[in-house]
Amino acid sequence: MQVILLERVAKLGQMGEVVEVKPGFARNYLLPQGKALSASAQNIADFEARKAQYEAQNLETRKEAEAMADKLHGQQFIVIRQASDSGALYGSVSTRDASDAATENGFSLERKQVALTRPIKELGLHDVIVTLHPEVEATIQLNVARSNEEAALQASGKSIQDAAAEADEAADYEIAELFEDIGAAASDDDDLAEVAESVERDDSAN
Repeated sequence: MQVILLERVAKLGQMGEVVEVKPGFARNYLLPQGKALSASAQNIADFEARKAQYEAQNLETRKEAEAMADKLHGQQFIVIRQASDSGALYGSVSTRDASDAATENGFSLERKQVALTRPIKELGLHDVIVTLHPEVEATIQLNVARSNEEAALQASGKSIQDAAAEADEAADYEIAELFEDIGAAASDDDDLAEVAESVERDDSAN
């Protein structure tokens, strides 16, 4: 099926181009989203007559998107999720979770604007692409953690695994020191016992 694009569509074409697409893609996405019209002679003629209007509208929305991208790009949003000690999530973080996290922090973002290159199924920092306009994208970061404390730790550059390893090392060090203290105390007791025995021997000799 041939359609005429009313805006740039990734991997398909630029505004005003007539392209061949699958009928289902046109009916379910391009046409209802207002991204294209069926490429009839009448629609092509109508587009040419209103081309300047479409271009002006596109320029305006692009400027608005660029302004938002300047504010949004590089922002980090915390998503709290339950996970195992190894960092595997019980479930996954979705595009809706990303849009909700951004919206809660003052950015109006729709789920369809968020693109995940792969499912997020583990704790950590994850970069996510957000499409604000057919020609404007921004990258945000999701800080997926089990608590705000863990999120702060991850934001500082440490992973949950690093923190766990440090905690284990600290615990091992405390245990080792405890045993050293016990050993030192036992050694002191032995020294006192030797002194007492020496005193007793001296007394017996006298």
